[in-house]
Amino acid sequence: MILLLGATAESSTAPVIIPNPVLVFSGQELYTANRKQWTRYNYFVENSSAFPDELFAAAPSLPPCGANTKASRTWVDFYDATGKRLNGFCALGKSIDLNKIWFALEQDVIPPSYVYIELNDRQTNTKYKSNLADTAL
Repeated sequence: MILLLGATAESSTAPVIIPNPVLVFSGQELYTANRKQWTRYNYFVENSSAFPDELFAAAPSLPPCGANTKASRTWVDFYDATGKRLNGFCALGKSIDLNKIWFALEQDVIPPSYVYIELNDRQTNTKYKSNLADTAL
């Protein structure tokens, strides 16, 4: 949990508490892409509303994400329990977008038992790590 200072309606400074994300598995879906069969594992962040939208604002002054020169300030990465990166999101626009994150594996690949995410605020170099979440309901 991190405390940040933010302005209140009275223009005084008050601490804003940013918690670690609470990752929850919401289901899986099958799909085809590039002539391969995939399983998408869908997740949401139960406490997404606790993250200020400015964490996900476009940040053209920070390094780009591939060709995207207006990638968001905060990037989100999926990892298995051993720390192997599975997927990432570098252009979420608002905290509510944390409720539509996922990773995919080819259908014949057994998923890891647990995954977690890290939110990397590139502006402050602060990382927020979630709990371990299941890959099955």
